[in-house]
Amino acid sequence: MKLKWPFRKLGQSGPGNGEALVRKPVSPAAIGIQDLPADAADRVEKEKTGWVSPSYTQSRTARLNPGFIADQRCVGFLPNAPELEFYRVLRTKILHRMGKGGNTLMVTSALPGEGKTLTAINLSLTMAKEFERTVLLVDCDLKQHGIQRALGIQGQKGLADYLLNGCPLRELIVWPGVEKMTVISGERTVEGASELLGSPKMKELVTEMKTRYPDRLVIFDVPPVLAAADALVFAPLVDYVLLVVRAGKTPVHDIQKAIEMLPREKIVGTVLNRCEVGSTSYYYYSQYHSQEPASPPDPES
Repeated sequence: MKLKWPFRKLGQSGPGNGEALVRKPVSPAAIGIQDLPADAADRVEKEKTGWVSPSYTQSRTARLNPGFIADQRCVGFLPNAPELEFYRVLRTKILHRMGKGGNTLMVTSALPGEGKTLTAINLSLTMAKEFERTVLLVDCDLKQHGIQRALGIQGQKGLADYLLNGCPLRELIVWPGVEKMTVISGERTVEGASELLGSPKMKELVTEMKTRYPDRLVIFDVPPVLAAADALVFAPLVDYVLLVVRAGKTPVHDIQKAIEMLPREKIVGTVLNRCEVGSTSYYYYSQYHSQEPASPPDPES
C-alpha cells in the first residue's frame, strides 16, 4: 500500500500527571568536556545542537536489558543496527505529515501476527532520537500487552488499572532508561476492551496526553482491525493511523477491508514488515509508502 539550557525548568505537573520534567543545568564554559564522564560529555555536545534531555522525576524506572531486547528485534534501541535507517525514513515521513498538526498516532494492522507491536516500539525508540520531541508509547492491546513482554518490563500497571480502578496516571508511566521516551503497558487483561477504549474516561485521558506537553508524540499500539472492534472505536480519538502489513502474508483483500473500516483521511500509510534485503541477509525492517494503495507482495510467494 502506498499508501539553553542554562536554566532549570520544571515541566507542568498536576494531580495524576506523573511526568514532571527537569532539565538539568550544565555549563560547558565552566566545565571542560575532557573532564566530564563520557555520558555527560556527550550530553554537553548534544546541547550545542539544541538537544534537551528531560529527566522523569516521578515515573518508575525500568532499565532495559540490551541483549534481551536485541533478541526481541527492538533494533531502535541499538546504536548501529542496519535496520535503523528504514525507521529513520519512516520517522521523517510521519513527522512531515504531522507537521500539518496533531501529535497522536495509532499503530495497528489488519490481522494478528503482522508485527504492529514491534513496529510501534521501534518507531517510538527512533522518534525519541529526534531533537525536538519526547515520546510516550501506550499499550492499548488490553488482551495481549505485547509491549511489556518485548521490552522485558513485566509487573507494571496499565490502562486497565486506570480505567477500571482509577489508578493515578503517574503510577502507570515507566521510564525505560531511554532518553525522551516513556511507556505505559500493564499486565492486567480484560474482556470488553473495546468498551473501555471508547469510554469517556479514555477520551479524557487521550486529550490529557495530547495537550500536556506540545512537543510530545503519543504512539498507541492498538489491536488488529479485523480481530476486534478496539481499533474502530479508538481511531476517532487519534490524529493519525499507521497500518502494518506483513510481506508475503497479509492477503490483499484483508488490507483493503481494514482500510475501508478506518478513517481514510487519518491513514498516513503502511509499514511493509519482514522483507528480505539482498540475496543472503534477512532483516526486520519497515518501508513507508505515502500515496495510494498498491498490492503488497503476493501472499503465496
